[in-house]
Amino acid sequence: MKQVMNTLKRTDAERRIPVLRLEIDYELATLFDALKSKDQKQINESKRKLERLRLELVRLEA
Repeated sequence: MKQVMNTLKRTDAERRIPVLRLEIDYELATLFDALKSKDQKQINESKRKLERLRLELVRLEA
């Protein structure tokens, strides 16, 4: 049973990683736009989202 659960978790991670990379790309584009327009609120929000996404990616790739 433990092997089945580990296999399912691995499959979920393999599916999540490409989606996560797209989310990071989108948020980087959002951050870029916020930096150009000097929107401090959006800059801070994008940085928080990027940090959360980065931590999730590191956890999944480990």
